[in-house]
Amino acid sequence: MSYALPDFETKICPPDQLAARAAQLARPLVFTNGCFDILHRGHVTYLAQAAALGTSMVVALNSDASVKRLGKGDDRPVNTLEDRLAVMASLGCVALVTWFDEDTPLQRILDCRPEILVKGGDWPVDKIVGCSEVRGWGGTVHSIPFIHQKSTTALLDKIRRL
Repeated sequence: MSYALPDFETKICPPDQLAARAAQLARPLVFTNGCFDILHRGHVTYLAQAAALGTSMVVALNSDASVKRLGKGDDRPVNTLEDRLAVMASLGCVALVTWFDEDTPLQRILDCRPEILVKGGDWPVDKIVGCSEVRGWGGTVHSIPFIHQKSTTALLDKIRRL
């Protein structure tokens, strides 16, 4: 017996298709980004809160090379981009997931022109990449405070100590 790929895999959107596919999503559109290396409770709570600000949400993931340039450690990311994309796409609150190899997701933000730009509470609103652009076309920018103090780095440190 053969099995088809799960439907959620269709949410994975190559960057060169993002503008066209995002244009088909229900608005207002939420955009967020990050590494999302090992998905944990802090991530899924944040993503659900971000998605609730609009109707559809696009998540852009740092490529593996982009994660390495962030200086999170020589062994990061733990999960490859392909695996991180699939896990993110499986979440019901995510309409599309794409990626970026640049140091920032600015081009993906410009590609999909979200009405709502969101990052986690460790980012002051005026420091969020794309803030001036999104506000420039009438959108809003949010920094969502963390409810659960979780991090992939802390989780990996705990695993290493065991």
